[in-house]
Amino acid sequence: MSAQLVPFGPDIWTCEGPTVPFYAGFPYPTRMAVIRLASGGLFVWSPVALSEPLRAEVNALGPVQEVVSPNLLHHLFLGHWKAAWQGQIDQQPLHGSFAMTEVVFFHLTSRTAIFADLIENLPQDWVSGWRTVAARLDGIVAPHPGAPREWRASFLDRRAARQALERILAWPIERAIIAHGACPAGDAATFVGDAFSWLGGRAPG
Repeated sequence: MSAQLVPFGPDIWTCEGPTVPFYAGFPYPTRMAVIRLASGGLFVWSPVALSEPLRAEVNALGPVQEVVSPNLLHHLFLGHWKAAWQGQIDQQPLHGSFAMTEVVFFHLTSRTAIFADLIENLPQDWVSGWRTVAARLDGIVAPHPGAPREWRASFLDRRAARQALERILAWPIERAIIAHGACPAGDAATFVGDAFSWLGGRAPG
C-alpha cells in the first residue's frame, strides 16, 4: 500500500483525506498536516479519517502530542484521533459565541489548562489614561481576569457555553497558561473558575 503521509517540507507532511459533503452537497476535498516539533513530538492539524495504515505511519514519525482542529468546520474526525492517542492532551471548544470559538487545551501530564483570549489577566499599569478605565471596564485587568466584555456579549447561546465550561472545569487543573497577562501562581483551578464567573463558572469541589 502506498504511503499516505507525503513530505511537504522539513519536518512537515500532508495527508489527503476523504471528500466530505458541505453546504448544498458540495463535495469538499480534505487534507491534514503533521508537523514534527523540536521535542520529537507531533502536532496534527485538521485530522482526516484515521485508518490503521495511517496510524502506523504517524506512529513511525514520533509520539503525537497535539491534535488540533483549527475551527468547528474541521472537527469531523477529531474524536477518532483523540481516542487513538488519548492520555496526552485533551481539548474543549467553548461554544455559544456568534463571533468566535476558542479551543481550550489541557495537558494531562502537567495538569495544565491553556487559554488564548478567554482569560486575560493584564497588569493594572498595562496602559495609562483613559485606556486604564476602559481596560478595567472590559474586565481583563488583574486581580479580576476574564474575557473581554464585548466577547462575553457574543455568547448568545449561554447553555452551550456553560456545558462546554463544565467539561473544562472538570479537568484536574493544577496550572494554567494564558496568552495575555500573568499566569496564576497559586490555585489555578479557582483562578479559572473565577475568570468564568460571567458564565457561572466555579472551581469544582
